[in-house]
Amino acid sequence: METNPIRGNVYKKACPTRLALDRIADKWTTLIVGMLESHPRRFSELKREIEGISQKMLTQTLRGLERDGLVTRTVYAQIPPRVEYQLTPLGQTLREPIAAIRNWAETNITDIVSAQSVYDAHSSLRKNGDE
Repeated sequence: METNPIRGNVYKKACPTRLALDRIADKWTTLIVGMLESHPRRFSELKREIEGISQKMLTQTLRGLERDGLVTRTVYAQIPPRVEYQLTPLGQTLREPIAAIRNWAETNITDIVSAQSVYDAHSSLRKNGDE
């Protein structure tokens, strides 16, 4: 019996691909995938390297990535226990698009901050009725 692969449409309200889009468009997901690009990492290493992420958020995001088949969690039976996270083959397919987004953000941040300043200055004039 042959199964047809599901082809989604993220523009449809009920399409399950929106769940995948929610996962990969998340700030913490992109940072974690970026950290796991080259090699497996321990939880404490991820926590230390990703500034601003809470332990709770790191745990939730890693569990979601594991559930979605993007990350594997390996527990090594030793004292103290060691746990490592790494990208699965499916997770590896995110490396290039996420690197492109990261590079775009780092390259264009000056223009973004400048545009925000112009917008904010304009917005304050509108609020004051001076436009």
